[in-house]
Amino acid sequence: MKTNIQRRNFIIGAGAIAGVSLVGCATRAQDNEIFDAHCHIIDNRYPIIPNQGYIPPSFTLDEYRQQTIPLGITSGAIVSGSFHGYDQTYLRATLAQLGPRWVGITQVPFDISDQEILNLSAIGVRGLRFNIYRGRIDTVEDLRSLAIRVHDVAKWHAEIYTDAAALKPHVSAISKLPQIVIDHMGMNENGLPVLLDLVDAGAKVKLTGFGRVNMNVPQAIERIASRNTNSLMFGTDLPSTRANRPFNPKDIQLIKDVLGPKVSSKALWSNAVNLYRPIL
Repeated sequence: MKTNIQRRNFIIGAGAIAGVSLVGCATRAQDNEIFDAHCHIIDNRYPIIPNQGYIPPSFTLDEYRQQTIPLGITSGAIVSGSFHGYDQTYLRATLAQLGPRWVGITQVPFDISDQEILNLSAIGVRGLRFNIYRGRIDTVEDLRSLAIRVHDVAKWHAEIYTDAAALKPHVSAISKLPQIVIDHMGMNENGLPVLLDLVDAGAKVKLTGFGRVNMNVPQAIERIASRNTNSLMFGTDLPSTRANRPFNPKDIQLIKDVLGPKVSSKALWSNAVNLYRPIL
């Protein structure tokens, strides 16, 4: 794959036709619209729980909008973090405010009913997050069983937050899931071979958290794109809780520089729209 970037020697951690509603159709982004595939809203009006002793500072929807509207972000996925636990009240309220161009990725207990899965799907939830990295999932078998059930019930996909290297013994089993997404490019350089194996099997990869990962980000993006340009999905990771550095708008330009205009438009818009199926 041809790229536009000169190698960097540093490591750094649409529109619908007017009047027509298109669900999950990867229409061409208008005026450089961007889909944010990974962001968190932290609203203290709703339950927040400690994770590993950490309680995040508030980051409201208004604060998120102030930072992202100038960037051209017009659609995206609100992702439940470890500190949200299984609370759905904040997600219901946030998605109701944002409207149908936005979807949710949630966390649920293993004994959730099929009806509650369908109820969450009706408000715009499109996937289930498994937070192995922060200790909220015990076994990969637990992950597989619940991921298969929510896909059977509501066509949700599975999003996995982990060091990709930890998935090496489980690549075969995880690859058999209907659809998986790996958060933050798998976190570490030594997990990149595993991540690429998963991409070869159809996994999507979030180009997120450049300030929290331990890898050469431009090189990693190039290697992922060389396997499958349809796997790439940009996200801000705002408010970048516990990251060494927060999201910077220059991260978007980095993606454009590495991938060039055609592939970066897929990473910034159409790949995610195809997966998350917002109503545009």
